Amino acid sequence: MLLTIDVGNTHTVLGLFDAEEIVEHWRISTDSRRTADEWAVLLQGLMGMHPLLGMELGDGIDGIAICSTVPAVLHELREVTRRYYGDVPSVLVEPGIKTGVPILVDHPKEVGSDRIVNSLAAMHLYNGPCIVVDFGTATTFDAVSVRGEYMGGAIAPGIEISVDALGVRGAQLRKIELARPRSVIGKNTIEAMQSGILYGFAGQVDGVAERMARELADDPDDVTVIATGGLAPLVLGEASIIDVHEPWLTLIGLRLVYERNVSTS
Repeated sequence: MLLTIDVGNTHTVLGLFDAEEIVEHWRISTDSRRTADEWAVLLQGLMGMHPLLGMELGDGIDGIAICSTVPAVLHELREVTRRYYGDVPSVLVEPGIKTGVPILVDHPKEVGSDRIVNSLAAMHLYNGPCIVVDFGTATTFDAVSVRGEYMGGAIAPGIEISVDALGVRGAQLRKIELARPRSVIGKNTIEAMQSGILYGFAGQVDGVAERMARELADDPDDVTVIATGGLAPLVLGEASIIDVHEPWLTLIGLRLVYERNVSTS
């Protein structure tokens, strides 16, 4: 089985693949202070519960693929693969790793590895041109050409960041539950904030993605807009431009990167 690990700024998502099928997944908080030994204990606890894996660390794991937006965590996971999975082929997505995605931006090394992995998976699943909208700590928009090239993107504050900012900077406002209000016209402060966040972000997604689509293709309707990330379900029903929801897009991309860099023969 292939273990895939996507480390984001707020959450880390782990997936277990049996060939091309994801058979298990977990979501945990990202903690940059967690050591390699703590990661090993955590992985053993999670995977020890799966019936297809053994109780010992590494039992049943044939490969590991990792991408991380947090350098400190990537460093510790590199140590985990060396100390605890030394006999298991591993791929850490970083400069020099083959992804098959040409990066057509001014400074390719500045592009987050998760965004390249997402672009690879999007092209594999839906062909180009396409736009990936990732609802995480930040809301990112990534444009992929008809030839599978990463063309660039846009970065906006994420939904949770915006909620936190309202609660901190608004004298009479507070943190709220991220939920759909009864109506767009809020009847109280909480519903008014929920409405502003939900429908404001839906409008942002439609506006940015629509403009990107016009630059990507002569006919914007030819562009597939793919939503992913932990907060995507909140906006799915309101952003009209989204064509498909792929919650495991990054994990699928990690599987593809692994296959490009490790011989399976």
